[in-house]
Amino acid sequence: MQASLEIIQLGNPLLRVPAEALLTTQINVTLPLLASLEQIMLSHQGVGIAAPQVGESLRVFIVASRPNDRYPHAPLMEPTIMINPELLWHSDLMEKDWEGCLSIPGIRAKVNRYTHIRVSYLNVLGDVIETEFTDFIARIFQHELDHLNGIVFLDRADKLDVATETEYRKVIGLNE
Repeated sequence: MQASLEIIQLGNPLLRVPAEALLTTQINVTLPLLASLEQIMLSHQGVGIAAPQVGESLRVFIVASRPNDRYPHAPLMEPTIMINPELLWHSDLMEKDWEGCLSIPGIRAKVNRYTHIRVSYLNVLGDVIETEFTDFIARIFQHELDHLNGIVFLDRADKLDVATETEYRKVIGLNE
């Protein structure tokens, strides 16, 4: 693993490679990576980040919803590390809403996502966690899961639903 991690950006082929599952025996070795991931995410006002976004092809991400400048209406959730996450079930109901990505700075797009999901993942102790997420947190989970599969949010957006960060902020009523 890299000593100093940086967010890789769209165009870097590592964003398009499906990530590899982590063995439970490897979890302790990845703890420094996970701490760095969280620090990078928080410093860039992200609400989630996946290991492939820093060039590490591992099925690991963090979901950490909270209000910030990029997502002022986000609900509050403690940062949660999710290892080998899986989508077990989803509602039929989908909703199109704005997304951004730390690997695609300055661009937002409306993406259709399931509004209610049931998921499974390992925590840092290797315990299997099964839980449900709704709305914005379900959106974050699906966005990050896409990263583990080599997919970015623009792949799921209609070309008419893409905007610069400046235009997005105007659309949602935030002034620069």
